[in-house]
Amino acid sequence: MRIIVVGAGIVGLASAYFLARDGHAVTVIDQETKVGRGTSFANGGQLSYSYVAPMAAPSVLRSLPKYLLQRDSPVCFQPSADPGQWAWLLRFLRACNAEAGALATAKLLALSFHSRDMLHALIAETGVRFLHARNGKLVVQSSRESQEEAELQMRLQATLGCEQQALTAEECLALEPGLASIRDRLVGGIYTPSEEVGDCRTLCQELERVLSAPSFGVTFALGTIVQRIEVVDGRVALLQTSLGPMQADLYVLAAGAGSRALGRSAGVRLAVQPIRGYSISARIRDGNRAPVRSITDTARKTVYAPIGDKLRAAGFAEVTSDRSELRPRRISTLLDDLQKTFPGACELEDVEPWSGLRPATPTGLPVIGPSPTANLLLNVGQGSLGFTLAAGSGKLLADIVAGRTPAIRAADYAMPGTHH
Repeated sequence: MRIIVVGAGIVGLASAYFLARDGHAVTVIDQETKVGRGTSFANGGQLSYSYVAPMAAPSVLRSLPKYLLQRDSPVCFQPSADPGQWAWLLRFLRACNAEAGALATAKLLALSFHSRDMLHALIAETGVRFLHARNGKLVVQSSRESQEEAELQMRLQATLGCEQQALTAEECLALEPGLASIRDRLVGGIYTPSEEVGDCRTLCQELERVLSAPSFGVTFALGTIVQRIEVVDGRVALLQTSLGPMQADLYVLAAGAGSRALGRSAGVRLAVQPIRGYSISARIRDGNRAPVRSITDTARKTVYAPIGDKLRAAGFAEVTSDRSELRPRRISTLLDDLQKTFPGACELEDVEPWSGLRPATPTGLPVIGPSPTANLLLNVGQGSLGFTLAAGSGKLLADIVAGRTPAIRAADYAMPGTHH
């Protein structure tokens, strides 16, 4: 079949890879002139297969006044006049309960473990290189209450196949001596040896190289704006683009935060909300002071990932319709956190700042598979887990197209009201 994939971020490219691998004639369209220029450009860099619990949690309700009123809060809700955002917020708040969280976590873990298997297979088959390493992840806590909550989540995830360890403060410091600067507030942590890191943008570039080869034969239409999806008699007839009309037998919408507007043009209402995040990348000056493993500082809601010779610090979740670019105060906060947590580890004079919009659903579960429009498929809503879930999401989509029985339950990620 002729298939057009809209979106050249990591989710769209993973979709293109597995579809082309099945022998389909695939075209990838993106408004950017290069692949991986959106949220895939400088995300947190962690392949967090065991840390996929949704943002919707009971603890959010306790902190809601702070999130609504304090613009400098790490998690920030900024309501607007957009009715779609209000509808998303209400569904999000309804999902902030323990039962919904446990169910979503189980489904996300199934997809993340599948994604890990698929990414490893992709690496073995193609030889792509993207500073990928299995270095483990340590999530540190600064209060007894948060450590107890983390251990409770660890016990739940142990029943679902996760292998994690609860550590004392001293054990955390023995594992990562670079955390000595936060010794006074360190209570404990959860360590997962199997977690990984990599550079998502580089993987996107590598996938473009692989897919452009004759063996895959994927066509790239970069710098091409999809203006609308035209539907006739319940099917996509064509895409109106800046290059003119484009047609295929099947269409895949994997345009990240832009998917909601494009879906609306096809009569598909997606509960996808852009959530802005930020990162900085700094060259490591002293490896003895930098972390060896990925670190998540729960109290500061900041993640650190050593990627090659750089340390990336990422954080913040701004639920907002405001599409303005970098907010200097956010970057300053990340710089301050990096300096205080790992003093002397990095060269901070010339860091690389970034911000991007992560496409999130209220429950945290992505939407993968058919839409109400017959020949339009969806691969959207991975939120902050796009890098982690991309390979599994792409393989699941390809299995659905092929009519194969997937390794995981496809109905768990289906758009409500559709079926496979």
